[in-house]
Amino acid sequence: MENQEKRGGFLRHWPAVLLGAVVSLILIFAIFTFQVNENTAAVVTTFGRVNTEAPQPGLHFRWPFPVEKIYKFDKRSRAFTGTAAGAAEEILTSDGNNIVVSIFVVYHIADPVLFFETVSNLSSAEQRLNDMMRSAKSSTFGRFPFSALINPDPAKMKLGEISEQMRGEIASQAEKIGLAIERVGINSLNVPGKITEKIFERMRKEREVKVQEFRSQGEKQARNIRTEAQKKSSQIVSDAEAQAREIRAEGDAEAAKYYREFSKNPELAEFLRSLESMRQILRTRTTLVLDTATPPFDLLNGNALGRLSEGSAEVPVPIPAASGETAGGEEADFSTAQQPVGGIVPVSSAPSVPAIVDNK
Repeated sequence: MENQEKRGGFLRHWPAVLLGAVVSLILIFAIFTFQVNENTAAVVTTFGRVNTEAPQPGLHFRWPFPVEKIYKFDKRSRAFTGTAAGAAEEILTSDGNNIVVSIFVVYHIADPVLFFETVSNLSSAEQRLNDMMRSAKSSTFGRFPFSALINPDPAKMKLGEISEQMRGEIASQAEKIGLAIERVGINSLNVPGKITEKIFERMRKEREVKVQEFRSQGEKQARNIRTEAQKKSSQIVSDAEAQAREIRAEGDAEAAKYYREFSKNPELAEFLRSLESMRQILRTRTTLVLDTATPPFDLLNGNALGRLSEGSAEVPVPIPAASGETAGGEEADFSTAQQPVGGIVPVSSAPSVPAIVDNK
């Protein structure tokens, strides 16, 4: 009976017993294991002695405290400007100029065991790193002249080289405390107020030299262009004058032929010139009252052709059929001297009778 009662009591309390067993297993698991994440570095000490190997990311077995103790650190990259290093400090360059510089460092924990043995925590590590930054900053900037830091010509600036030299110097010291330096950069780079005006004055003078150089080059090019243009202009004028002389000579030669012909019969020359004058006059609207003896209207006199024939019996007198456009669009015909031409009507053949010229 007693056995049955005991078995019945256990069956009635089995859920509580099962729950206690599960809780016990969980507690044992938590006490005897630990986990390391990807972004975490861990160090294990056994009775205060640091294990030489850092556990890799994952689940690991451990003895409970005080046998073993676990120290964890964040191993992600951290940006550190330091205390005095981050604040702008005045530094002397190699050529004796003062500058105000602040820098920053990007680092991470590379060797957690060495890190724990030397500095044991991030606060102490950054204090050591701060001293390294100040030392590297002073020594590196002191090896470069001012013109390598601030210069209007980008090719002469050495900021990248300076940053790389500081990174190498800091990294060699940071390795001793388990840190890896990824990057060193310059936060700010200024000059003290007392020398700012001197720098600006020097920059202005350099710019003035450049301006004068460009102006001189421009004036030289302008002179060359003007000289070339004048040379071409003189050549063109010389060619044009030579061509004009040739044309003028040809015209004179051609005119000489006509002058020789006219010299054989002056009356014919006078007659032709009178015809040309009449042609020019009849081109416009003109109303004149003139004596028929007035040249060139003496051609309207009936005796004009007779006088021409008498004056030169051997030379045939051409009676040109000269045509000139009148104001009304009609053609003036000079085939006979007695025919009305362009509104010119012969009134009388007597020299004292006026001729009415009406060219409308």
